[in-house]
Amino acid sequence: MLDQAIHALAFAYGKPPVSGHLRTTPEDFRVSELPLVEPVGSGEHVWLQVRKRNENTDHVAGRLAAHAGVHPRQVSYAGLKDRHAVTEQWFSVHLPGRAEPDWQALASDALVILQSHRHTRKLQRGTLRGNAFCITVRDVQGEPALLEARLGQARAQGVPNYFGAQRFGIEGSNLQRAEQLFRNPRMKLSRNRRSMALSAARSLLFNQVLSRRVEDGSWDGVLPGDAMQLAGSRSFFIAEAIDETVLERVAAQDIHATGPLHGRGDTVVQGACRELETAVLAGYEPFRLGLEAAGLRQERRALRLPVPELCWQWPEPDVLVLEFSLPAGSYATSVLRELVADKPVM
Repeated sequence: MLDQAIHALAFAYGKPPVSGHLRTTPEDFRVSELPLVEPVGSGEHVWLQVRKRNENTDHVAGRLAAHAGVHPRQVSYAGLKDRHAVTEQWFSVHLPGRAEPDWQALASDALVILQSHRHTRKLQRGTLRGNAFCITVRDVQGEPALLEARLGQARAQGVPNYFGAQRFGIEGSNLQRAEQLFRNPRMKLSRNRRSMALSAARSLLFNQVLSRRVEDGSWDGVLPGDAMQLAGSRSFFIAEAIDETVLERVAAQDIHATGPLHGRGDTVVQGACRELETAVLAGYEPFRLGLEAAGLRQERRALRLPVPELCWQWPEPDVLVLEFSLPAGSYATSVLRELVADKPVM
């Protein structure tokens, strides 16, 4: 059931018109963080911009801690990044009253320190504007003209803001851990694993609501009682009445309908939106009750993910290069799933 819930999600524009190989090499999936804060040049925290290749974010954090001679808790980062990729991201290391080690001694094919600066505060999770992607798809097969049309649709209208499959862990391991935790709330888990399990459970419920709204065509529109989020903000208002002004703002992507990040308390949505969400979530009672018991509070997340900067080129007839930026918390895989079916590399 869980595997189907993760992967059997509705497509906004139909199944992808082409297939191709993704991540043939790490260089085919490049990610660069778009920072929200710039280090000031002084302070007891060292901020490091790192380029990693085929490396796990937590593993890199551990290497930085060992090299600096500090506890791993003294190293932080804004967000996890794909392992099978080339990524540029920021870390911070707490070194109060201490000189920095020779960071360049860490240099290898897998890890490069691009720059380092002092700052007054540690780098907090989520402290980034977003991420820029450059993704190469190889051995593209299908109808290029249909793909060009699909690319235009995605750029103009956005894509469903699904949580990517990586949120759920390898073969759904984070969700399986959540199920175990909800059956046994006293189960011993590290803070990180517990957080990942709870996040996966919330993401599952959100994706199910979004998939239903993709099916009925309302994911990029508005239902009576929707909680409409202001673009680029967490603020929202309830669409008690759908008038011309609301419809114009939805069309302009100034506001977006939202879905539930489940937790304690009564939902804020009303009317048809509330009825839809209640019906979808009725089939996931163990997850709902588990999240509520864990103390999480109700939140909302936009159903639509705009990609207005999406651009592409064909360096070879069967090679597609995609470039786009996304806000923090959204997934490149949510864009890719509408465009290209991933063919396993044999």
